Amino acid sequence: MSASEFMLLPLAERISLLYREGTFVVAIRYYGYKVNLYLINGFYVEAFYNHKLDKIERIELLPNSHTRLKFYSDQISLPSDLLQ
Repeated sequence: MSASEFMLLPLAERISLLYREGTFVVAIRYYGYKVNLYLINGFYVEAFYNHKLDKIERIELLPNSHTRLKFYSDQISLPSDLLQ
């Protein structure tokens, strides 16, 4: 499954697929969310968990140019192609 096919799935199916087939990488705190980074089928996705609502509000592909990469790279070694 490609990243674009994954993103076309309903949120509930993306969540289920992440828990079944994704590999948890690291978690960060970001603007009131706990953001879990996963690797699935060769691409990285972020799951945004809202503690107040006790649910995952959204799942997004990790953009290579986003400033959140700094939060992740401070904790783990990311592949060099992500940091370009």
